[in-house]
Amino acid sequence: MNPAQEMDSSSTEISSFTINSPTNTNSMVGSPSGSSSTAASPTTLSRYENQKRRDWNTFGQYLRNHRPPLSLSRCSGAHVLEFLRYLDQFGKTKVHTQLCPFFGHPNPPAPCPCPLRQAWGSLDALIGRLRAAYEENGGKPEANPFGARAVRLYLREVRDSQAKARGISYEKKKRKRPPQQQQQQQQPAIPPPNSS
Repeated sequence: MNPAQEMDSSSTEISSFTINSPTNTNSMVGSPSGSSSTAASPTTLSRYENQKRRDWNTFGQYLRNHRPPLSLSRCSGAHVLEFLRYLDQFGKTKVHTQLCPFFGHPNPPAPCPCPLRQAWGSLDALIGRLRAAYEENGGKPEANPFGARAVRLYLREVRDSQAKARGISYEKKKRKRPPQQQQQQQQPAIPPPNSS
């Protein structure tokens, strides 16, 4: 569904869940003439929201093209893994095999025949957006296939294998404390002056 196209209603049915079109898109949804009776200025969605909608529509298309076609209510973590593996064919990240002489080198000096894959960070962000979109479109959090244990394990496996293949470690970023708290911890407490 292209958000710029006008629709007769504000929602479209995909499988068994309803996808609600945001009311703050540039197109005037629900208005047959495409104009609004109020003079409100149309607001644009954030880059994240647009990407989330595109990802959600892509996943919906994948389910419709699945053989046999799958309804969202019957979708499981295994189907999400199938989708992620399908996306690998469009990847742009070189992942060296263990037999490659450049295995473990972040900057190989020459080309090699190793496959291109989706980068772990891209897959991780995609799953985060789809997980949010699933719940925003009527899915129950406890039944969210994007939060399945198998999906989390797959992402961890992809991260670790890509880190080894490229010689890059993915360290969890440490949270920085606000500067005021750091200063307070470094300075010893000054006792109040004695009043005599």
